[in-house]
Amino acid sequence: MELALRDRLNDTTRFIRSRSRFKPKYGIILGSGLGGLARHVDVHAALQYAEIPNFPVSTVKGHAGQLILGQLEKKNVVVMEGRFHFYEGYSMAEVTYPIRTMHALGIKHLIVSNACGGLNRTFEVGDLMLITDIVNHMYSNPLTGPNDESIGPRFPDMSRPFSDRLNTLAKKIAREQGTDLKTGTYIAVTGPNYETKAELRYLARMVGDAVGMSTVPEVIVAKHCGITEILGISVVTDLATGEFTEQVTHEAVVKAANEAGPRFVNLIREVVRQT
Repeated sequence: MELALRDRLNDTTRFIRSRSRFKPKYGIILGSGLGGLARHVDVHAALQYAEIPNFPVSTVKGHAGQLILGQLEKKNVVVMEGRFHFYEGYSMAEVTYPIRTMHALGIKHLIVSNACGGLNRTFEVGDLMLITDIVNHMYSNPLTGPNDESIGPRFPDMSRPFSDRLNTLAKKIAREQGTDLKTGTYIAVTGPNYETKAELRYLARMVGDAVGMSTVPEVIVAKHCGITEILGISVVTDLATGEFTEQVTHEAVVKAANEAGPRFVNLIREVVRQT
């Protein structure tokens, strides 16, 4: 019989604590091409996903596939260098299991990042976008199924998925750093194919500013766990307006994310330092 969620979390956290007694307060998820932030962490322990009980394994290029515990700007952090996606064949519960693990380890703040397509016609490749709201267009929800009330409520509120305090701070820091931080709504789709031009026009009409294949399930589960201090940053890696004929490739997405990486790193480091 499959272990209950609480039992699986206990197994996972017991293993992680056997490798490091480090107590993180910040959880950070690094999307495609954004792993450069990990180089600024004073590493206490680095665990490969494959060795962590109950963890999936990242199969996507540009995702290193390790959990890092250490300090960033003298703050205790746990960093996912690479995430899991629904399109890899994992269930929504598996995709979001690391969020529950980080919460069980004690995090109070969660920073999620991703590479995205820009639906908003005013965006340019390389822009950073502060995610102010989300749309779940993945035809699945990580909270489907039995609910453990000791972990979170059956019907969590999602009217404010992100922290007003962290959003305000990120905007202030971006201005000080000279970064034009866009704001907008992120729509999550299942992938793995990139969208057709008709789909992109449809998504833009759904009030979407950016589209991607991650993040939304993670935010839903974080809210379910009771994490309220959540910040989301997208890097626009291609113009997904449905008006262009250029083909999108994963290699081009990672390249664009890498080029925007220094501005992303500077923003996140300063957010962590000031919170």
